[in-house]
Amino acid sequence: MSYGRVMNLRQLRYVVATADHGTMTAAAQALYVAQPALSRAVRELERELGIELFARSGRGVALTSAGVQVVRHARVALEAIDAIEELSAARGNGRGAELRIAATPTLEPELTGRLVPRFARDQPAVRVRVIRCAGREAVGAAVRAGRAELAVTDLPVPGDLIAHPFEQRELVLVSPVGLRLRDPVPPAALDGMRLVMPPRGTARRAELDAILAKLRVVPVVAIESDERGLWIERVRSGLGSLLWYRSQVEDAEGLAVRSFTPPITRTIGLIHAHRPLSPVARDFLAFAKERH
Repeated sequence: MSYGRVMNLRQLRYVVATADHGTMTAAAQALYVAQPALSRAVRELERELGIELFARSGRGVALTSAGVQVVRHARVALEAIDAIEELSAARGNGRGAELRIAATPTLEPELTGRLVPRFARDQPAVRVRVIRCAGREAVGAAVRAGRAELAVTDLPVPGDLIAHPFEQRELVLVSPVGLRLRDPVPPAALDGMRLVMPPRGTARRAELDAILAKLRVVPVVAIESDERGLWIERVRSGLGSLLWYRSQVEDAEGLAVRSFTPPITRTIGLIHAHRPLSPVARDFLAFAKERH
């Protein structure tokens, strides 16, 4: 064992988040950090420990046998730290509280990228935990079972849940500027079009496949990638076009962003069970409605 090692809580949180989310990009989004910084911290910990924690693959990462053991111990350590912090908050000003919010992988960026950071600035004593669920059914189950007090999901939802719409999201086509298309684009133009798509088996791919099936079009999958940060670059390189939501297209310089005719939209909302909400959940609900 090396006595010069400087293992820290940040590294442990990054490793556990990567194990939970399956890719370093998703882990970085959940922790509000830059993906290169997270990757660098994980590599540094691997060097310090002298073991490989993750086996890299094209679609993400998987824990090695040694990584499974490290993550198990890291969870224990982080839970102990969390308990100490909660005890400190409770005995300090009494304002410490935790809010658990469920989300699907496609809507998690809505929380981690926009809502949660802004809410945290207004409510620094509140700790928000985002619970990732595999799909809409899992999100509803998490709320019903009390594992999450609120959830972000597509609407409508079953009548045993209360829904609060806060955004209508528009699906757009992001293409190289040289691609000749009508503006707005008729959905039929997607038939045979080369698209950059998430890999099969992912929630994002299932979502887009469902939309394409409803439109009765069959595009050509030119590139499959689970790295959201690379999608726009693939389009900019002329490898294909991209179907995504206007509010999440961050850097469209040099690209054409077109609406469809008629517009393709989905309604996003916060949901909760038919029971009284905690004060912090009510605050978050009011905050989300005011910001949209």
